[in-house]
Amino acid sequence: MKTLKTLLLLSGLTAAIALIQGCYYDNEEYLYPVTASCDTTGVTYSGTVAPIMAANCNGCHGSTAPSAGIVTDNLASVKANMARIWGSVNHQGGYQAMPKNMAKLSDCNLAKIGAWKNAGMPDN
Repeated sequence: MKTLKTLLLLSGLTAAIALIQGCYYDNEEYLYPVTASCDTTGVTYSGTVAPIMAANCNGCHGSTAPSAGIVTDNLASVKANMARIWGSVNHQGGYQAMPKNMAKLSDCNLAKIGAWKNAGMPDN
């Protein structure tokens, strides 16, 4: 009985040490991740926002057969639907998360769209 207790104690200690060691990160990339800078100066619709929409939205929300009636391939429609687009791409409550069945847009792309939106959505 004493041998069984000793064996269980050693097994438990070994498992605990393995778990503790398995969660230790001494890799610099994990400890201090490099965050790439995101330049939101000079953001334009034609040079910044439209390409993001083309790459991530227009496949389902193009003018020919727009899903949910939301069109993202022209400035007028993007401006008219910006509240819904913004809520969806930011995965806010009450909005359908977009792009559907895909990862959320990068923080940088969201910052660029946000900068353009906050500038009054100019036609540039």
